[in-house]
Order: sequence, then structure tokens, then C-alpha cells
Amino acid sequence: MGRRKGVMSDSLKEEIAKELGFYDKVQTDGWGGITTREAGNMVKRAVQMAEEQMARK
Repeated sequence: MGRRKGVMSDSLKEEIAKELGFYDKVQTDGWGGITTREAGNMVKRAVQMAEEQMARK
């Protein structure tokens, strides 16, 4: 099986990780080093950002 392409771009993931305060962990350990809670918070934030963009249109 090939790796699935992520829905979020790397730059968006980095932006959200910086905003949520664990980008330093990503730089040290990679994306596999974040906790399930941190990953969940990233998804919540991405959804929130998408909803804000949709509301502006």
C-alpha cells in the first residue's frame, strides 16, 4: 500500500503546530512524536480555520 497523501499541506500543519505550541517537538521527533491529543487539536484547529474561511465567502 502506498502512503496516503495528507489532506493538510505541510505548511498548514507547521503553522498550526506553531500556533498550538508543539512545533519544537515536531522538529525534534517528527510528526510521529506528537501525542494523540495534539494531533486531535490540530484537526480541530484546521476545521475551525476552514469554517472561518467559508464564513467569509
